[in-house]
Amino acid sequence: MAPDPDPDRLRALEARLAKVQGAPEVKQSETGKAFSQGELAWRMVIELVSGVLLGLLIGYGLDTLFGTLPVFLAIFALFGFAAGVKTMLGTARKMAADQAESFKAGQPDHTEGS
Repeated sequence: MAPDPDPDRLRALEARLAKVQGAPEVKQSETGKAFSQGELAWRMVIELVSGVLLGLLIGYGLDTLFGTLPVFLAIFALFGFAAGVKTMLGTARKMAADQAESFKAGQPDHTEGS
């Protein structure tokens, strides 16, 4: 089979052809540069889970240090959950502000789709 063409060489060839033909260069579109809804949802899930796991690790470490196994584990698991929810809500608030700003500017919404 023939090897795949080199994209840099293809772009250079297209630029030379456009110059010879006198056609304007095609600009790259902004499509696909923003995060999709799925990527943003996974980000929020990871923020929540990482907060809980960090709280569990800190609580388990304190419990093994002081010899009081379930006490700090439960307390810091709840603190981690609260911190994860707070971070997740901050991300959701920022996403809503960005979407409202792009709507006011009349730009298309880049976060729709899969």
